[in-house]
Amino acid sequence: MISNDQKITCIIVDDNPIARENLIMLASQVDDLAVINDCEDAFLAYNYLQSNKVDLILLDIEMPGMTGIELTRNLSNKKNLIIFTTSNKDYALEAFDLNVADYLIKPFSSLRFLKAIDKVRDILNSRSEHVELANDEFIFVRDSNIVRRLGVDDILYAEAMGDYVKFHTTDKLYAIHTRLKSVEDRLSKNKFIRIHRSYIVSLQHIDTLQEGGMVVKGNFLPIAERYRKDLNRMMNII
Repeated sequence: MISNDQKITCIIVDDNPIARENLIMLASQVDDLAVINDCEDAFLAYNYLQSNKVDLILLDIEMPGMTGIELTRNLSNKKNLIIFTTSNKDYALEAFDLNVADYLIKPFSSLRFLKAIDKVRDILNSRSEHVELANDEFIFVRDSNIVRRLGVDDILYAEAMGDYVKFHTTDKLYAIHTRLKSVEDRLSKNKFIRIHRSYIVSLQHIDTLQEGGMVVKGNFLPIAERYRKDLNRMMNII
C-alpha cells in the first residue's frame, strides 16, 4: 500500500515537447506523484523500463518508430500502469483491450488528469488477495489484512487488468488478485452480464446502449459482438 511519504513514480512518453512539459507541470501539482523521466519516443522508454521500475506511464499513442499501443504490447509482462494521453479518440476500444488505467483525450483539463491519477492511486492502494461471495447481496474482499463487505448493488462493473480484476463501485475502486472468469462464475447471472472479455457489468447500472458499447454511470464500455445477443435478451431489447 502507498504510504503518505511514498510517491507514485511515473515516466512521460510523448514526441511533442510541449505536451511533455504540460504533463510535467500537471504532475508537479500532485504531491504523491513523481516524474522520474520523460522520453521523446517509445524506444527510449522501452530501453529505460528494462532496468528501471516505475508505477505509471503517461503514454502518447501516435509516435514515430513505435506507437504507444506497440509499446504497451511489448511491456505486457510488466506491472506498469498506463494512462494513454492522445489527441485521437479512435484508439479507445483498442485501449480497453489492453487494460490501461485510463484514456485521456488531448487537450484535457487538470480535473480530468486528477481523476485519472485517482484511479491509479486506488489500484496501487488496493492489493487485495481474493474475493468471496456470501450471498446475492454482498461480496467480501480481502484487502491486505482487512476483510471488507461490499454491497452487490453498489458494484457498477468489473474490469480485467492483467492478474487483477478491478471492481468499480459507486464510491471506490478495488483491485482484486483474481481472474475475471472466476468473478463471472460467482456473481449472480440475474444481476450481472459479461459484455466483453475484459468487462462484466451490473444490469441495473447501465445508462445507455449505443453502437459499439454502453455507458455505465458516465463510463463508456465496449460490447463485443459475441456477447450482444445475450445482453439484448437479458434487457428485453426487441
